Formats: sequence, C-alpha cells, structure tokens
Amino acid sequence: MHFYYRWKKKSDVTENLNSNQIESHKEKQYTNQVVDKDNQSIEGNLIYNSQSIPVLYYHSIDYEKGNELRIPKEKFRQQMQYLKDNKYTTLSLDEFYNFLVNNNPVPNKSVIITFDDGYKDNYENAFPILKEFGFRATIFVITSTIDKEKDFLTSNELKEMSSCNIGIESHTVNHDNLNSLDYDAQIKTLKDSKEFLERILGKEVKYIAYPYGKWNENTLKAVKSAGYNMAFTTIGGWSNKDQGLYTLNRVYVSNNHNMDEFKRRLTNSHYEVSN
Repeated sequence: MHFYYRWKKKSDVTENLNSNQIESHKEKQYTNQVVDKDNQSIEGNLIYNSQSIPVLYYHSIDYEKGNELRIPKEKFRQQMQYLKDNKYTTLSLDEFYNFLVNNNPVPNKSVIITFDDGYKDNYENAFPILKEFGFRATIFVITSTIDKEKDFLTSNELKEMSSCNIGIESHTVNHDNLNSLDYDAQIKTLKDSKEFLERILGKEVKYIAYPYGKWNENTLKAVKSAGYNMAFTTIGGWSNKDQGLYTLNRVYVSNNHNMDEFKRRLTNSHYEVSN
C-alpha cells in the first residue's frame, strides 16, 4: 500500500504520526523570485501583496477517535460558521496567485481553504457545507486513487465540485515523497498527475501541494518545468510572496485544536507552531 494518509482501518497509517510530522517547522526555506510591485500594505478594506494570508489545510472531514487528521463535520461547520460570521472572504488559488504576482488587492479578511489527498468525505461532508456558506476551496488530489479507492473521490465527484467553485489540483500520482525521487521521477509524477486531472476536468491544473510537505532543489526546478504556477508545503504559518511561489506556507487545522486555537491561527499571522 502506498504510504499516504489512507486508511483501511481508519488509523492504520496515521496512528503513529504526531502534529510535528504533519506540520513542519520553519527549518529551511527556498525562495524564488516573485514579481514585486508597489509595497503597499493595508488600504481601507483591501490588502496588497506586502501582506500575508492564511491558507488553511485539512485532510478528512469525518470522525475517528484519536485521529487528528479527521475533523468531524460538526466541528468543520462551526469553523466555517466562524468565517461567515466574521465576514471572511474565501479566495480561489487563481485569485491568490494574482494577489502575489500581480499585486491584485483582495479583501482584508481573506482566507484560503485547502484539503489534501482527496477523501470521499470531502465531497460527502465538506462540500455541502462549503456550498451552504458560498465558500471557495481547493482539493489537492492523489490521482491514483480516483475511481479506484472507495474512500477517495471519483471523477464524477471531482467534475461536480469543479463546477461549483472547488478547485481540483495535484497531490502527485501516488502521494510521492518528492524529496526521495530523482529529477526525472519527479517530473513524471508531476506531469502525469497534472495531465490526468486535466483530462477529467477539461481545464488547466496549475497548483500542487507537496506530499508530506517534502521538496528539494530538483523539485523547485521540476514543478516549474511541469507547468505549475504555485506549490504549497506543510511549513506552519501564513503565506506571503517572500516565501517564493513554490514553497508557500500553510496553516494546519487538526482535530486536536479547539476553537480558540483555530481562531489564534486564523487571526495571528505570526502564530507559533505548538510542539
């Protein structure tokens, strides 16, 4: 079985993982040049690309005792209700890209919602809640699971969500640890997953989240060569242009986090990752 966050018995892979293995600390960051226009900060209710934005990342929206990757849908709804009540705007990754590269302003209280792996409960549990609140989101999908694994999304589910403001992007073919692959193998999984999704969706796939948050110097060359515009890590923190387009931070959301911790990460751009 491929070593990604899949479960036959729900905790077979994740039971030995802790938060520090899922959410990386800021050990080492590579930077890539990003177009930098006027370094404007906050102007009225808009912000420009000198500011950071929280990119939340989830995995499964379901419940399993002791599994921090699986967030009950009631808890997810509470978090989405908080975003709605506090007038947050959810951005697509295209909007985020144009914010970073072209300095297109976005609302001051902007947030990006992402999911890793492509679990079926993203469709069954998260998608109805996102539609209810009118929120955008993005799912990074392991393409080898599509139409083949019962706990993962089907091509029809992906197409339906794609037509309803849910971005469908790459998480490689087999949840590959890019850090352990040579350049040619990295290019293959990056291109194969991208092209597979494009055939299903009939639209360009431009973004990727690195499995395990792992990458190296070859990865940074490979993702650009494969035609991706941005890539996301698991380094804990808000995202900004200084991190580089291919090494962007994200904000991990765990079932171990209570509502106060969710709010702290959402409202504090310099929050510290807990040990």
